[in-house]
Amino acid sequence: MGDWNVIESIATYLAWIVIGIIAFHMYRKHAVKPKIWKVIIVILIGLFSFSFKWNVFNTMVQISVLPLGVWFLYFFLNKKKDRWKKYRPFAWLGFFANFIILLSTFIAIPVNHLIYPENELSTLISSVENASLINIHPSAKESFLIDENLLKEIHSLKQKEFFSDEWYNETYSTESNKRKERFPYMLMNASPKWGSGLSTTVYLESDGKGVLVLTPNKQLYFHSEHSLLEEGK
Repeated sequence: MGDWNVIESIATYLAWIVIGIIAFHMYRKHAVKPKIWKVIIVILIGLFSFSFKWNVFNTMVQISVLPLGVWFLYFFLNKKKDRWKKYRPFAWLGFFANFIILLSTFIAIPVNHLIYPENELSTLISSVENASLINIHPSAKESFLIDENLLKEIHSLKQKEFFSDEWYNETYSTESNKRKERFPYMLMNASPKWGSGLSTTVYLESDGKGVLVLTPNKQLYFHSEHSLLEEGK
């Protein structure tokens, strides 16, 4: 659930505003004004570069190394030296725009973690208005989610370690009759906080007190003193 991050989007928009302001000032300084639509195309082509990817706090960023777009524009425009001289600053602006966008991403990362802390259940599950419970294992009893309990506990539940020798032996026992499924319920349509960009899968423990949340990067376990489930009749 969720794939749009509001903080990253705002940072990208602000980066492009900065790029636009720089381009505007460069354009004003030109004695012979080039056509605006050509300037835009040159900047966009200048963006193309050979880059390598780097994972920073579960965010993939691209670091540009070689200005492929600038080289292309040089060979294409250099047939007339005046034309290359006219558009060269905008071509290089396109290449350096990659670093402006990169800087905005580095600023957005800590802000994003501050507003959307992934270790808090209130970020991972913000709305249960349309949530429903489904049984994913034969051991699951017919039960119902108590929305009120989850909403009360959602801001107070803390992350805990759920791996233990007992859990491992129950789950991976070589004797099939001793195997147990610790999380036989899946919580559907439980939405993460708006704008977080998180995609989550939520499981509930058999006693209704444990919540296991899977994201693309990690799995987190939260425990409640009260059951979130009510057994059906």
